[in-house]
Amino acid sequence: MSYNYEMEIKKLPRDAWPPLLSEINDPPKELYVEGKIDFPDRTWLTVVGSRRASTYGTEVVQTLIAALAGQPVVIVSGLAIGIDTITHKAALKNDLPTLAVPGSGLDREVLHPSSNSKLADEIVAHGGALLSELEPKCPAGIHTFPKRNRLMAGMSKAILIIEAGKNSGTLITARLATDYNRDVLAVPGSIFHPGAYGTNTLIRDGATPITSGDDLLLALGFKLNSEKPAQERTDLTDQEKIIVDLLAVEPLIRDDLIRATGLPTSDANTLLAVMEIKGLIREVLGEVRLV
Repeated sequence: MSYNYEMEIKKLPRDAWPPLLSEINDPPKELYVEGKIDFPDRTWLTVVGSRRASTYGTEVVQTLIAALAGQPVVIVSGLAIGIDTITHKAALKNDLPTLAVPGSGLDREVLHPSSNSKLADEIVAHGGALLSELEPKCPAGIHTFPKRNRLMAGMSKAILIIEAGKNSGTLITARLATDYNRDVLAVPGSIFHPGAYGTNTLIRDGATPITSGDDLLLALGFKLNSEKPAQERTDLTDQEKIIVDLLAVEPLIRDDLIRATGLPTSDANTLLAVMEIKGLIREVLGEVRLV
């Protein structure tokens, strides 16, 4: 799909601001935009997470964003390395409008991170936008990222946290979302992975756990997609097919299933976690079953 666009940074009139920003107690004085920000009747979802995205986190983002394909959603993220970058790219792949809120001005001379300048161009070219309250040539600084985080929390209906370490700035966004009475959603992770500390803690403290695309759709108020049974899916990886074939015979205890795959335990656990996020399997009363 192609779009006509102009890469021109403009000051955004207040009546064109994301509607929910007017509800927060510390709104920006002004906003600058590059691209299109007119998304009427769409649900805004902010997705954030670790700059050191794991393989699990990457697959989770790609799976959950794919589950939103065709829905009236705007995907918001911060253009940072890691989960943010993966989020924007997944939105583009699934033809969902995406809005990037960097911790800098929008001029390419200062855009942060500079390695994502091409991605920023692609976002604008595909009907999305870049947004910042900073002057176009204002560089990023320590103080600019918390300010950016409050914008991402304030403009969306819900904030989805993928991975976050103990001292992650992502947790600032989650706290702000709570202050602004937004829905906080979090993907659980392994208790042995430091990047899951933040999300698991958020869930313990009341965030909505997101373990599948269906969970995300329901959390955003959408009807569930009608998926084919796992055995009939044509988009399975070779390793996923092994799991599906084993479980097609009968449900298995996790340890027995891992042994049957012949995979290293850590790889098998990651694979099973991703398959559960995809809605292919579910663990019930100690047994892993096909959905």
